[in-house]
Amino acid sequence: MSIILVMLESVQEFDQKYHDVFYYGEWVITIFFSIEYVARIITVKRPSKYIFSFYGIIDFLSTIPLYLSFFIVGSQTLITVRALRLLRVFRILKITRYVGESNKLKNALIHSRVKIFIFLFTVFIIAIISGTVMYLVEGKESGFTNIPVSIYWSIVTLTTVGYGDIAPITPLGQLISSFIMILGYGIIAVPTGIVSAEYSRAKDKQVHVNTRVCSQCHEKLHVDDSNYCHHCGAILYPEIKN
Repeated sequence: MSIILVMLESVQEFDQKYHDVFYYGEWVITIFFSIEYVARIITVKRPSKYIFSFYGIIDFLSTIPLYLSFFIVGSQTLITVRALRLLRVFRILKITRYVGESNKLKNALIHSRVKIFIFLFTVFIIAIISGTVMYLVEGKESGFTNIPVSIYWSIVTLTTVGYGDIAPITPLGQLISSFIMILGYGIIAVPTGIVSAEYSRAKDKQVHVNTRVCSQCHEKLHVDDSNYCHHCGAILYPEIKN
């Protein structure tokens, strides 16, 4: 609600008509945030650990902007930082399954970082070469006023975005741009394939290592020689492979 109020307040027509509503509504929300922040500091065992934690800092930044408006003009825009509080949804709902999957994706990206870096570096080289060639072929008449602008056009074309602010007009330039467009489709698929392969490799490794499945809670992450489920405590049945 706070973020919606901030966005609506940025629309001049709405602000002129409902400025008081936005202002007092934001104060009500800020008071609730303040009560929550103080209550957390009082109730947690180690207040300093919470205050300097990621969510503690987010809570603080979510509460202080409106108070700063008394001292700093324009600080109300800091209220948009409350969007980060949406991360709390994962903590409140305890969606461990989705958090686990996100960790797998993060690990796949980390393990693929070298390949992805080399790939992006190659794309950067292609953009520089193709941009320079288009600058020589098209020239200033077509909007390719300099090499950096031409490289910008090449990047836009390679990524298949195609803003259309610059376009080749010569037959040779259009032919070259056609090859760049086709190349762009292949470029988009490469990093996806790299990450997917790493993700599948990690998943296959997990299946081979953790084959015991609990019949009660269906937890799969067990040590091979374990006899009891570490999640619910039930006796594990013989290995059941998924």
